[in-house]
Amino acid sequence: MGILTNIVAAEEDEVAAIGESLRPVDEWSGIERRGIDTAKIATLHCLLTGDEFEEAVGAYEPVYVTDEGAIVLRLADEVLERLATLDEDALELVAEELAATEEYEMEQWDAEEVQALVMELADLARLAESQDQVLFIWMHPLLT
Repeated sequence: MGILTNIVAAEEDEVAAIGESLRPVDEWSGIERRGIDTAKIATLHCLLTGDEFEEAVGAYEPVYVTDEGAIVLRLADEVLERLATLDEDALELVAEELAATEEYEMEQWDAEEVQALVMELADLARLAESQDQVLFIWMHPLLT
């Protein structure tokens, strides 16, 4: 079983609507990927903030859970801010480090895929910041 993940920019009070959505990227600005789980989000968090992994994982408790199995997490403000403000060179370094982590290597993500993900997340973070929004991570188990 895999995970379908949508990361979207939205207003803080839209969390329930995102949770109940069948595909949040159809309704909010965002990106869609398969296989991004809490561990991968926490790993990115660690690289951007210097926090320990266990501390980072603790920051990603679900803020919304549906009966169908979808969960919604809220990206930490500090991570959103770092993604929005780092320049392209710094983001490329983050992507290189991220691609070399166990969480991404185990699932054989290639460096270009991770690079594209980090750049898209940075663009989304800039959009969210410019509109005074937050980033929500919607995850739904796939029956594959």
